[in-house]
Amino acid sequence: MSAAIRIRQDFEAATLRRLATTVKDAGQARRLLALAAVYDGTDREEAARIGGMDRQTLRDWVHRFNHCGADGLINVKSPGRRPKLSKEQMEELRRLVEAGPDPEKDGFARWRCVDLKRVLSARFAVDLSEVSLGRILKKLGFSHISARPRHPKQDPEAIANFKKTVFPARMLETVSQLALGTSIEVWFQDEMRVGQKNSLVYQWAKTGTRPRQPKDQRYANAYLFGAVCPSRDTGAAIIMPYANTAAMRKHLEEISHAVAPGAHAMVIVDKAGWHTTAKLKVPKNLTMVPLPAACPELNAAENVWQYLRQTYLSNRVFKSYNDILDACQEAWQKLLDEAGRIASIATREWATIGQTI
Repeated sequence: MSAAIRIRQDFEAATLRRLATTVKDAGQARRLLALAAVYDGTDREEAARIGGMDRQTLRDWVHRFNHCGADGLINVKSPGRRPKLSKEQMEELRRLVEAGPDPEKDGFARWRCVDLKRVLSARFAVDLSEVSLGRILKKLGFSHISARPRHPKQDPEAIANFKKTVFPARMLETVSQLALGTSIEVWFQDEMRVGQKNSLVYQWAKTGTRPRQPKDQRYANAYLFGAVCPSRDTGAAIIMPYANTAAMRKHLEEISHAVAPGAHAMVIVDKAGWHTTAKLKVPKNLTMVPLPAACPELNAAENVWQYLRQTYLSNRVFKSYNDILDACQEAWQKLLDEAGRIASIATREWATIGQTI
């Protein structure tokens, strides 16, 4: 063996065996034991067997050991093929995806891999498959996800101003009129129409298939008036045939009874007519806080509706109005019974102001 392979002489068998007991890489430990056998003068074939390799592989590891020492016995992951996109091109791709396409200039409203493939080919003369491009997008931190709706008349400054100024000011104004020690609760209120004309939702299905879901075209419907208090992980709801001032009055009474004894609730609502009319009688332990116009994402109740639809109310056919009422009641009760769900969905940092005066 020694005639076939000249192994460096600044190590000895005992040193390599001690080192094999301390290293974390199992492959390195096996190779150290094989080379220790070489130092002991063991037959080449037997030394290779100790390391779980053949004689030629043992020869290769001896050369690595001679050049790099014990560190040379660790497998080094192959760097693979050189990326087709440089770092600068990857960064430009990131900016391109974040900015989105220009419908008038590019001719489409959202990026698809096939569109980005064409753009990269034109800009960088790089030909990528759609699968490879999808992997690159994931590496850059992108996911293929559904977008949140945004009202075309929405004012971003109004959203920031409501969070930083309007809501805290309304809270302080309300607090100044209450007795010392009164607990404050924040509730989000909204309504959801549930009817026979249902919507279709995403579902897990075998790749390449197109699952079918029931789609009703009838028009019977009811309105679920709901309000949630994230800090208490609770809610209050009623089901009404119409969305109007009378129904809203009934719901405010329901919220009033659900507020903790002795506490006062700030009820965040949108500017629907039945929320802001002077005819609406508001219970004494509630204060209405209207949201800026065209800013539904500030209302956490919207996320509650999304959860209820996707989990309990979509992909169903309701035979009658009573079936709609039963489904709404069952869905809301399941929401209340699921500990932590309301807090998880509806908690907003800007609305978690000190709970006591």
